[in-house]
Amino acid sequence: MARRPNFLAADAAPAAPLVRTRGRRRTLEFAPGDIQSEMLLSRPDALVLAYTRARMGFALFVPRPRHILMVGLGGGSLVKFCHRHFPDCRITVVELRADVIALRNAFMVPPDDARLRVVHADAVDYLRKLAAKGEPCFDVVLVDGFDPDGLPPALADTAFYRGCRAVLREGGVLAANVFTYDPRYRNVLAALDAVFDGRTCWFDKVAGNNRIVFGVRAAHPGLPAARLQARIARRRGLGLGLLNRLGTRLLVAWLAWRSVLAPPH
Repeated sequence: MARRPNFLAADAAPAAPLVRTRGRRRTLEFAPGDIQSEMLLSRPDALVLAYTRARMGFALFVPRPRHILMVGLGGGSLVKFCHRHFPDCRITVVELRADVIALRNAFMVPPDDARLRVVHADAVDYLRKLAAKGEPCFDVVLVDGFDPDGLPPALADTAFYRGCRAVLREGGVLAANVFTYDPRYRNVLAALDAVFDGRTCWFDKVAGNNRIVFGVRAAHPGLPAARLQARIARRRGLGLGLLNRLGTRLLVAWLAWRSVLAPPH
């Protein structure tokens, strides 16, 4: 998300999403100028916005996920990237708004198949029912459920994050997109820290006002994902914002090249 949402418009009815094409770029906007997603028409699965590249940091913890859950479809940037570059991974997307799902063809999101499923549902209810089964089934949970007013309260409380943790396998990771200027920012960080037993971290200065917070489900500190989390938490990444931004770009490039060089199945 590139622009700041209006936190004062809580009672306003949600506006229909806007699709705008300017030259070789297409954007999804909830209000004119408030870019939620951006796509290059010539490279529809490229990650254009910095915060989408930052969210791919989950691959440091889980390099070869078997099943990813995404909360929020938007313009499908991460769906397309992961669908192409994690060929052995299943992807489930939960999206509340039917009008956003209806735009998947405009943003060249692949049709549902054996590996991809887009579910029209409330993520809170979806996770509650899934967690009640007591069978963790995801390696990665990506939360990006913003609306025109910012991060919905239902997607920013302890109960919701407990549901996310409950469906993660051991060593799995949650990546939550949070605005640093959201009035609830510190409460959200505290909730994530409590739910994940202090195993949270982020990379400083990689995506403007978007902070991608990673929470690792690990029963003991010796787990590889837990050791990595501890190192990142100590220095907020690689220690410098410039190095963090460069590292994020290199990670995305490496994931793309890895899938190209992988032997055919």
